[in-house]
Amino acid sequence: MKRLGLVALSCVVLLASASYAAAQVAGSTRVGITVEETRAVAVGWSAKKQILRQPVYNEQNQKVGTIDDLIIAPDTSVSFVIVGAGGFVGVGKHDVAIPVNQLKQQDGKFVLSGATKEAIKALPKFEYSKK
Repeated sequence: MKRLGLVALSCVVLLASASYAAAQVAGSTRVGITVEETRAVAVGWSAKKQILRQPVYNEQNQKVGTIDDLIIAPDTSVSFVIVGAGGFVGVGKHDVAIPVNQLKQQDGKFVLSGATKEAIKALPKFEYSKK
């Protein structure tokens, strides 16, 4: 009886793995990434771990905001960072869109030259599309 259960379990595992492999292909287009792309991913940045929720400083090392989001353009490039300034526990926070090319990384910190909390709060507030 145990042997029959083991054979049945083996069949389920084989069928599940076969259907998983089939799920990797949508029509004739391969879904996923190549070995070369996997290597690029391995040395790339993780938005969740290395960018989002990171503080933004000015060149005087004063914290002026926090990176809350990344905006990806239709051509798949990162075009803007959404920086939140002010507020306490999300209340009164002012989100603004900053072109990604204005943000520099220096000594492991994200630096926005010439920025102050007041300057960021003076920028037009960023609001997500309602769509």
